[in-house]
Amino acid sequence: MLFDAPFPLILSPMDDVTDLPFRQLCKRFGADGLITEFIASEALNREAEKSRRKMLFTPEQHPVGIQIFGADEDSLLRCIDIVAAEQPDFIDINWGCPVRKVAGKGAGSGMLNDIPKLVRITAALVKRSPLPVTVKTRLGYDETNKPIVSLAEQLQDVGVAAISIHGRTKSQMYKGNADWSLIAATKANPRLHIPVFGNGDLTTPYQVVEARDRYGVDGVLIGRAAIGNPWIFEQSHRLMEGKPLREVSVAERVEVCKSHLLSAIEFKGEHTAIFEMRKHYGGYFYGLPHFKQFRIPLVTLTRYEELEPLFEKILAFYS
Repeated sequence: MLFDAPFPLILSPMDDVTDLPFRQLCKRFGADGLITEFIASEALNREAEKSRRKMLFTPEQHPVGIQIFGADEDSLLRCIDIVAAEQPDFIDINWGCPVRKVAGKGAGSGMLNDIPKLVRITAALVKRSPLPVTVKTRLGYDETNKPIVSLAEQLQDVGVAAISIHGRTKSQMYKGNADWSLIAATKANPRLHIPVFGNGDLTTPYQVVEARDRYGVDGVLIGRAAIGNPWIFEQSHRLMEGKPLREVSVAERVEVCKSHLLSAIEFKGEHTAIFEMRKHYGGYFYGLPHFKQFRIPLVTLTRYEELEPLFEKILAFYS
């Protein structure tokens, strides 16, 4: 078993989002599993410092997986040794990223256009890895090509320990609605025995519970809904346990946001941390009335010494 929870809630890997400081926060608020940002195999083989830092995690973050991507079999095989040396709990192969700079080179969901190659490379990686190998992928390449039910079975047969499925095709990118019926069909395949985790459009704790009760998956990956909202894991657990959702106060939002920013500054440096934190503010302060006056300075100020008094103003305004 990769995860101890009866229905694991896993932080889905997102580039420039699921770094070490944010993973630490999500773990604090109830994530049962964590996966790093995706890392290019070629960059790891070149010993690129930024890519090696993406693999770092703390002992508290177990169980944690390191996700890699690439299109070249030899490059992926070489980087397996590098990743395994970090001693994560599993290695996750990204056959799902739809962005052009990845899929356009045949990596990520671009590999869904060549299923035999995808399965062959996965089999080689499983054979090479001393750790469990998991796969994150999509329903298929486009509307006319959705082989996920048979693909999951093929991946199981070459030794994959679990599969995570985003309910869209490569061509859909992030548009339209995720199709959970095909995720459910994959899980319902009587020949499939590995865990199936669902992903896509889980924006509230209620949808997490629906994924469990309606689609029968073994757990879920939560992605964009966690940005600036690490509480979604805690709230989803509360709902699954029959407990009422708790209100997260403005004071707690400010405290956690500041803590996140300070940890990111310590990990990445002030300039990078402040720039990357801007995508989190919408989540941290979602739904607060009259917040427009604070939004522009939050995403334009460039020094922590300027941001700190702004956080205090936000706290005072809503007290």
